[in-house]
Amino acid sequence: MSPFAVLLVLSAAVAHASWNVLAHGVSRIGLPFLWLGAVSSVVVWVGVVPFTGGLGSGSVGAFLLGIVVSGLLHVAYMLVLQRGYRVGRLSTVYATARGTGPTISVVLAVTLLGERPSWWSLAGGLLVLVGVVAVGLADRGDGAPVGRVLSPGRRRVDPGLVAGLLTGVAIAAYTIWDAHIVRGGASPVAFMVGCTAVEVVLFGAALGPRRREVLPVLRAHWARVLAFGVLSPLSYILVLLAITIAPVALVAPMREVSVVLVSVFGVVVLHEGRAGTRIASSVVVLAGIALLAV
Repeated sequence: MSPFAVLLVLSAAVAHASWNVLAHGVSRIGLPFLWLGAVSSVVVWVGVVPFTGGLGSGSVGAFLLGIVVSGLLHVAYMLVLQRGYRVGRLSTVYATARGTGPTISVVLAVTLLGERPSWWSLAGGLLVLVGVVAVGLADRGDGAPVGRVLSPGRRRVDPGLVAGLLTGVAIAAYTIWDAHIVRGGASPVAFMVGCTAVEVVLFGAALGPRRREVLPVLRAHWARVLAFGVLSPLSYILVLLAITIAPVALVAPMREVSVVLVSVFGVVVLHEGRAGTRIASSVVVLAGIALLAV
């Protein structure tokens, strides 16, 4: 990967980790916060569209189809992720999702997009994914709540782990679809704004009687809403830019350096255990990123 592509992906990772920490802090709010975050994202970024190539070089019809499908996939991703944050630990949900999503993305990029990354790059991606999964599972068995006991020797599957896996499937789906659209000529900024506008409509329709919670949530969490509106689109705009100049099979794993940042937050701030295991897993992730950057 080129140094510029690496810079784009690592910057996206920082932004992505930051907004996920914010989302975890207000995860119990759910739809009202998600709707406000989507509205904030559109308001913050729509003014940037004319200065970043407008809609891009593709047809308007392809652009509209692209944002509708992507908006649906992103809404599914956000809903499952928020659900996971309500029922599971931050590091488990986040890292499981970020491990599953890139793994599927790499497979689909090779089979559907015809990408052929080098063996060294694939080895680096594999190291990243191994480290990511290790980070996510580091606290299992240390007294963390992994489910109600049904009978001696039997436990429910950790709902946070299940939510993380489903989130990973959604990540892979929107990653491959969005790569197809931006490589077809859509401007990354306009595409992100369009997808988010679709999310505004879908989240608004899903609010129902919870609409009355919107203003109180805005008053109480306006700073987080604004930060979400800046960081969430920024993280993905940077990824979309990287996808236009580098293979998805390399970009998808490398952006998971955000897992290292979130894991450090989980240990230092949330006091989630097994710091040594998480640090060792993070070193594995960094080694993989070094190979990807070769």
